Amino acid sequence: MQNERWQALKQMLKDDSPEVRNAAAEALEQLESLLCVDEVIASMGSGARGRRIQAIFSAQQIDSSRIFQPLLKQLEDMDADIRVAAVQVLGHKRHPKTLGELVKRLKDPDSSVRYYAAEALGGFGDKRLISYLAPLLGGADSNLASCAAGALGSIGAPEAQGPLLKALEDKRPEVRAAAARALGKLRPS
Repeated sequence: MQNERWQALKQMLKDDSPEVRNAAAEALEQLESLLCVDEVIASMGSGARGRRIQAIFSAQQIDSSRIFQPLLKQLEDMDADIRVAAVQVLGHKRHPKTLGELVKRLKDPDSSVRYYAAEALGGFGDKRLISYLAPLLGGADSNLASCAAGALGSIGAPEAQGPLLKALEDKRPEVRAAAARALGKLRPS
């Protein structure tokens, strides 16, 4: 059945209408990504580290709900680079059901996982995340504090103003600069 669909779409690439050719090309891309879902999922779970990371980043292009559970499983991996890749892809996809697991990564033992989790959460634009990101502003890790400020700015909710104003008093110039930039992104209250 899939082969029949594939062949029919390939034939439409020769259609006289550019609109039909474009539609067929888009459909073939979608079909190809769906056909490789099982392969990507299998590659995420086993094999060489580099291949696993490549599979995780490949999942970013796949438009299927089947990809989320295997990605979430990667967040529990012992290898921090695997967790970072999974956080980045889940952050890019911005699926609401992954939000809780990404929030948990703010307490990951690896600083790079925490950093990318904060960055990913900023992309969700959910003001409920302010209560998770604001405490990071005063933490010892200045990269994470700066990233949290940027994430608060990305969320854009006026409720982030208080913590960001306090961050303007931080002794670290990079945190103060990130807070200043973030304040400029907040929506008016």
